[in-house]
Amino acid sequence: MSFDTWLVFAGAAFALSMAPGPNNLMAMFNGARHGVGASATGGVGRLLAFAIMIVVTATGLGVVLAASEVAFGIIKYAGAAYLVYLGIKTWRSHVSGQDDNGGMPGDDLIFQPRPNACDLARREFLTAMGNPKAILIFTAFFPQFLNAQVPYGPQFAVMGVTFLVMEACVLLAYGLVGGQVKGFVRSARHLRLLNRVSGGVLIGAGALLAAARR
Repeated sequence: MSFDTWLVFAGAAFALSMAPGPNNLMAMFNGARHGVGASATGGVGRLLAFAIMIVVTATGLGVVLAASEVAFGIIKYAGAAYLVYLGIKTWRSHVSGQDDNGGMPGDDLIFQPRPNACDLARREFLTAMGNPKAILIFTAFFPQFLNAQVPYGPQFAVMGVTFLVMEACVLLAYGLVGGQVKGFVRSARHLRLLNRVSGGVLIGAGALLAAARR
């Protein structure tokens, strides 16, 4: 792959990664609720899922999945159901604070346990794997930059690593945006509102994924 081709690919990969999909929204909400470190930890699951998808695409299985209506439908509806489940769980998340014990609402100290690292990574992994459009993107996007005159393997490896690096930068950016919101969340009431907003957005994302066509 020439440097000019790689440069165009890197720019296009960054633009694709910046799209506000379910994983990026989750990184932002993790940053807002638990801090930038939570976004980074959860992002490991997303990067693992995308690495698997890139390998699937490189081996040609991505074309099979893209052509199969049944496989696409199963993955899509499973992913939509998981997003709705996460949204409901986030909406109903318990927040401990002084107002729970009769204090003044809005002025209480807040406490919401941070999920462990495995749980954060698992959520992002399942969210990414439950979005079949990611496989379609890899199947349609990567081949546009392949040079038929040289082996495909090294080219896919370069593109795969580049895409994952771009994705890591973007998830950290979304986490930082969420982290800025965290500084304004100073009461249990504020955190409950944030939980309801993030939960509602995840539920909406699940509904959109279920209704989306290829």
